[in-house]
Amino acid sequence: MFTDWLRRTFAGVIRAGARLFGRMGLSPNMLTVLGCLLQLCAGVLVALGHLALGGVVLAVTSVFDAFDGALAREQGGATRFGAFLDSSLDRFAEAGVLLGLAWYWMQLPGALEEMLIYVALVGSLMVSYTRARAEGLGVQCKDGLFTRVERTLVTVVGLITGWVGVLAWILAIGTVATAIYRMIAVYRSLGKEPLV
Repeated sequence: MFTDWLRRTFAGVIRAGARLFGRMGLSPNMLTVLGCLLQLCAGVLVALGHLALGGVVLAVTSVFDAFDGALAREQGGATRFGAFLDSSLDRFAEAGVLLGLAWYWMQLPGALEEMLIYVALVGSLMVSYTRARAEGLGVQCKDGLFTRVERTLVTVVGLITGWVGVLAWILAIGTVATAIYRMIAVYRSLGKEPLV
């Protein structure tokens, strides 16, 4: 998976950054909250029509998602609540950026992109929910092409290049397809129990 490759490739940089934040007196949970707030700021910038700037802010602040977990491991203090907080605030942050895009399109004629962003938002939440629900059943569920890292990367590129119409289509299709793929993968993992 792309996310795992990124973490392996940049493991040294992530550890060094986490140590730096630790020396600054920041805790892993503080990094999580700060990252969420800054990504919500990116959503506000997008809503106001500053797409490229919003994309840059999103790109820069997305690194907090790697640093908070790394800092927790460095300090030997990874907690269950920290993992829960991180996952929960990730949903708020992503929704904030997508709602910023929806607001941006509400100011323009035509409603197609607004609907696509709504589909992308639901799809994004379903990608996360299918994983959480599967893990509640004891099934690992990290499969699928459009995890949060891929969604963020596509969003950043779409915002910076101004290809937001293409971005809306990719997000809508990619998130829904990944959620469906995960549902099928979980069905297979559970030994093909009766479907109906």
